[in-house]
This record gives sequence, structure tokens and C-alpha cells, in this order.
Amino acid sequence: MTSRDRQVLLDDVSRGIIEQLQEDGRRSYARIAAAVGLSEAAVRQRVQRLLDAGVMQIVAVTDPMQVGFPRQAMVGVRTSGDARAVADALAACPEVDYVVVTAGSFDVIVEGVCEDDVHLLETAARLRGVDGVVSTETFVSLGLRKQTYAGGTRRTERPLDVASEV
Repeated sequence: MTSRDRQVLLDDVSRGIIEQLQEDGRRSYARIAAAVGLSEAAVRQRVQRLLDAGVMQIVAVTDPMQVGFPRQAMVGVRTSGDARAVADALAACPEVDYVVVTAGSFDVIVEGVCEDDVHLLETAARLRGVDGVVSTETFVSLGLRKQTYAGGTRRTERPLDVASEV
């Protein structure tokens, strides 16, 4: 079982730490500690446990358009066989930055960024060539209206399969 296959129970303090970092990933441990009511050392330990458990990542998010990748697209993929294996193979493509296994008319959805339409065409051909891909449908992005990374800290009322508490 991988870390993505298990759910972790977050208490209010861990949720608060994550929310603080979602607002500003460079926020100091001292400032987070003051906001959540822990010592700076305790916050540092909690953050490390959250990172080690794969619950969160602290990353720099770029605007692809401003760094030379003006062509973004979502690709719906229909597969034969195990969609998870196909998703793993699609994830190996360097242009791909997001892959999810889905239910519905597509088995997998992929997001990618490319330098131009020629690069997108080459990437689409490479994705279609992956074993298990039956068909694809490409949705070219024409304008970004919202992109947030603030999800995942709200409470859930259903019971969790808890492997560990962070």
C-alpha cells in the first residue's frame, strides 16, 4: 500500500498549519506557531510529519504562460486494460503535469503544458502511442480564470480509514 492509498486523519492543528502554508508557503514557523497555538519546534515537527506522510508538498507554482509554455491542454483518455497502469505511463511524459484516473466518459485525464501548437501535436501523438490508450480528446485552454491550491483541509463527516494520525 502506498501513501496515496491510505487516508490520514488531520486534527484541527494540522489543518491550521496546512491552511497557513496554503496562504503563504514561505510563512515562518514562528508565525504559524502563533496562529495555531503551538511552539515553533512543534510546528516544525508537524510540518515534517505532514511532508513525510505525503499529505502535503511545499512547492513554487509557476504561470506556464510566463515561462515559455503558452499552450496548455487537458486530454481525456479512454483506455483498455488497467487505467491505473496507463495513467502511470502517461505520467512519465515530461509535458504532463497532472494525471488522474476518473470515472465517466474518460478513464484518465491528463493536463500538459507545451511551447506551441507543434509541441502540443507531438505530445498528443506521444500520449496516443502509450500502450493501453484507445482514444484521446484534447481540450485546449484559451484562458485561465481560476487556479487555487486551497482544497483538502475541510472536515469530512464520513469515517476515515486511518493508518496514522498527523
